[in-house]
Amino acid sequence: MKNSHTFFRNPDCQYFPCHQVEDDREFNCLFCFCPLHMLKDCGGDFVMRGTVKDCTPCTKPHLPGGYEHVIARLKRWYAEQREGEDAG
Repeated sequence: MKNSHTFFRNPDCQYFPCHQVEDDREFNCLFCFCPLHMLKDCGGDFVMRGTVKDCTPCTKPHLPGGYEHVIARLKRWYAEQREGEDAG
């Protein structure tokens, strides 16, 4: 895939790929630090280790469709926040 606003691949990164995948040619580094990490219900494959959210097993933002998932989930979160403001 070609680098763009929805996809960025950085094979020169010392951590690339940061997750185990079968084929790293479509590994998207755009969300290196996932913007959904702070959400309790992010839709990803995380594991709670006590009170710590461990996203190590999650590849959702890095694989095809990941950009669309992150943007859709952020839009939903912002809409929920606006609804909460209107109710308060």
